Amino acid sequence: MGSDYHEPVLLREAIEALAIDPTGIYVDATLGGGGYTEAIASRLSTGKIYAFDTDPYALDYAAKRLSELRDRVVIINDNFRELREALGKHGIEMIDGIVYDLGVSSHQLDTASIGLSYRIDAPLDMRLDPRLKSNARDLVNNASVAELATIFRKYGEEPFAGRIARRIVEARAGNPLETTHELAAIVSTGIREDKKNSVLSRIFQALRIAVNEELESLELSLQQAIDLTKGGGHIVVISYHSLEDRIVKELFRRESAPLAEEGSLKSLRSSIDFDLARLVLQTKRPVVPDQEEQSRNPRSRSAKMRVAQKRT
Repeated sequence: MGSDYHEPVLLREAIEALAIDPTGIYVDATLGGGGYTEAIASRLSTGKIYAFDTDPYALDYAAKRLSELRDRVVIINDNFRELREALGKHGIEMIDGIVYDLGVSSHQLDTASIGLSYRIDAPLDMRLDPRLKSNARDLVNNASVAELATIFRKYGEEPFAGRIARRIVEARAGNPLETTHELAAIVSTGIREDKKNSVLSRIFQALRIAVNEELESLELSLQQAIDLTKGGGHIVVISYHSLEDRIVKELFRRESAPLAEEGSLKSLRSSIDFDLARLVLQTKRPVVPDQEEQSRNPRSRSAKMRVAQKRT
């Protein structure tokens, strides 16, 4: 098994960073094909790992892959933004560690019904959780020029955000946009041939992030992960683009900085106890795949892993 999903990126490094206790409680916030969950579960004795996903195919695929480890694995059909509530339903109040792999799987990119790729003609959907009410078609056909431009600029860092947003609104005036190829044709109009793929990638990424509220969910989930992790436990995050990495970097930095005691002034930082910080950074700079892994798995090239430990 495994052909539908990318090889787990930085797997050895992530497992080492988690410093797994065989009796501990762990979370895989992004189950996908089950690679990280399998690696963690195989190192557990009486411990358990709780794995989150909302993609029906991933849930079914991973359940089959992990069937021999089912006494150590609990699969949860929920977005990782529901971390605390979902774990609470299983009686879990504290965890020993958590890993996030924020990459989109090959299966999801290649599944026509989801419509994540501009290379495959498919309905404009982009929902990673089919239970979400709003999809990319709704967004593209109902958002204003200003709203679309903000999405493209904020989530895609697209230099031509305003121009592309205006084209989309003009085009949909005749008939609603229904498919990925219809959208791609409008977006790429007037773009230099050698720039088209990068522009299309940024626009489709921006729409996917907006539809699934990915960045908001990541920040909410990380805050909960910090609360739930025991002293000495580890939080491992592997991201694939600058927007995700920036959220992780800034949150880890804030939580590892000295915190002001009640009634103190921020200007009096020198008098504040560093032990009041909740995290200890384990990676001053992100860990990236070595050349061998990048050659073996081209999808790993943009990966960055950051690790923090909960203070004891």
